[in-house]
Amino acid sequence: MDTQEIYNFLSYYRFMFVSRPKWKDVELQLKVKSMFSSISEFGKDNFFGSSPPSVFVGSKLKYPNVNVGILSPPVYDEDSWILDSPRYWASSETTIKDVVNYRGSLINSRFKSSVKDARKENKFLDIAKEIAMGYKPVDVEIYLKKKPNLQDYKDRITMPAGPSAALRNIKIADNVKVLSSIEKVFEDTDLKAADAITYLYSENTDENFLTKLLSVGTLGLKKNRKLVSTRWSITAVDDTIGKRLIDTIKDFQTVDKFQLFVGSFFGNYYYIMLFPEVWSYELFEGYLPGAVWNFSGKIEFATDNEWYDGRKSYAENCSGGYYAARLPVTEYLSKIRRQASVLVIRFETPEYTDSLGVWVVRQCARKALENKPLEFENREQMLEHIKQLIIRKFNFNIERVYNQSLLLRKLKTQRKLIEFI
Repeated sequence: MDTQEIYNFLSYYRFMFVSRPKWKDVELQLKVKSMFSSISEFGKDNFFGSSPPSVFVGSKLKYPNVNVGILSPPVYDEDSWILDSPRYWASSETTIKDVVNYRGSLINSRFKSSVKDARKENKFLDIAKEIAMGYKPVDVEIYLKKKPNLQDYKDRITMPAGPSAALRNIKIADNVKVLSSIEKVFEDTDLKAADAITYLYSENTDENFLTKLLSVGTLGLKKNRKLVSTRWSITAVDDTIGKRLIDTIKDFQTVDKFQLFVGSFFGNYYYIMLFPEVWSYELFEGYLPGAVWNFSGKIEFATDNEWYDGRKSYAENCSGGYYAARLPVTEYLSKIRRQASVLVIRFETPEYTDSLGVWVVRQCARKALENKPLEFENREQMLEHIKQLIIRKFNFNIERVYNQSLLLRKLKTQRKLIEFI
């Protein structure tokens, strides 16, 4: 398969939950790497590029004002889709350094807007909406007020971004290709945002795409449409889909065995345990010394949980990672038509050299759940097996986490109705 054929295929399916091969087209990777390693356009205040398509809504300004950014490389290339494609990165030979380079090659051409401007006509915002709704790269002519600031942007939840500059003018140089399902929810101003997200998810729309649509105010009731910062739209999409799936899996029987899934991605390691009980979920995120978000020099853990009735407040400790890890778990249980109590332990190691955003959490959990599970006769056997795995891998006694776990405490102490019969 040549580069053009890959591009034609992924242009349409880049946002979709479809079964596709693990692309390892070395020629394509080298081509894109070469193109962006030799960029000399960052010093210009205007350029002709191709948005992957990608938009970014910031959260640094005083609410209700936000910065809206249109992300584009400062040169034209038909393969720019690779710069904003987490699903592809996770299923190919893409490295952490590759992602850093890809994202650093995107100029953030930004403009200020009020969140309520999503309900009004606004030239720049209307163009941002068009770009966000497209399913393939869009040719754009961009004029900046000054040369880009070469300082990169990194965040724990969102993907990194490259140089930024205030937008002076922008023109779309070709027709934006929009899927009929996207047009449907955009035109339906009586459809709530949560219902729109659920519908598009059922139509196999990628959560990365859904995040952009929610960010730029293309979803929801007309009177309620507004801009949402990208970091919050990511969590909102993960949470909305997860809750809908949880409502479904509660009608299923519990799993019939104690199961353990293990997997890793980009220096993140996941241990996902399924217990044959009704739905509940607990996450422990561990940061090893030298990890990006470890500032203490010793192993640090953050944790959040929910019971059968769900959470009533935001998961402050694990933040977006809580919802990003929960989504693959609910997808898996929905697929096998079972419910379970789920304990997830994550280790972030120094192998994860750059913070790339919460999509890494989501994809790592998915990779773990794609592996064949280990099955155990009882809870104690599974916990002991995991304990030994973690001692060998990280030289850490996980008993500390076990003792802190509210889910394990509840599983050990709660009694079942059958005991009283």
